[in-house]
Amino acid sequence: MEKITIAIDGYSSTGKSTLARQLAKALGFIYVDTGAMYRAVTLFALQNNFVHKGKVNQGALVKLLPKIHLDFRLNKETGNSDMYLNGENVEKPIRSLEVSSYVSKVAAIEEVRYKLVEMQRKMGKAKGIVMDGRDIGTVVFPDAELKIFMTATPEIRANRRYKELLEKGEKVTFKEVLRNVQERDHLDTHREFSPLLKAEDAIEFDNGDMGLEEQFERIYHYALRIIEAQKKGA
Repeated sequence: MEKITIAIDGYSSTGKSTLARQLAKALGFIYVDTGAMYRAVTLFALQNNFVHKGKVNQGALVKLLPKIHLDFRLNKETGNSDMYLNGENVEKPIRSLEVSSYVSKVAAIEEVRYKLVEMQRKMGKAKGIVMDGRDIGTVVFPDAELKIFMTATPEIRANRRYKELLEKGEKVTFKEVLRNVQERDHLDTHREFSPLLKAEDAIEFDNGDMGLEEQFERIYHYALRIIEAQKKGA
């Protein structure tokens, strides 16, 4: 199969990672969850007490960036790639509401974005990759053959996230989750470096009233058409 780059951007809790995993598996491509990378750096900041009264100590975090080593490793039980931070599997703790509360602030730090974008570009050099995040189609892979921008109302996204956290045993309220979603939206779209934007050539995809299967089928066929077009143009 012809290899292309698929960039999936969008707001938090729109199901970007779920869709990206499905596409990568169906196409035989590599999947990279960039959100997990930013979450891992945020967890590192929390573990090292670089977060105090809602603020991130940027200077202290940036100074230790060279000591942060991230990699994805296959989980044989789930078939997914888990996030490892300095050799430790952090797939579960990076999904907590505490990490969610600070990840947009950490992701807004220029040096953090520079480090992770460089890593992400190296991962995608050979194409045949599906990557999701906030600036994949605009900054990381502006020449990606397929760009998707996912969206849904804050209430719908918060409800999805709320149910997910409850299933994992987190003690949260819907109000807390909705506030977190709204705060992240504001931070993601207003940060100075690489703000969340829809690329001009991205397909906007509102999945607010759509099931996972229908969503996957639609995007999968977009991808197949582009792959076929690339094959003919080769």
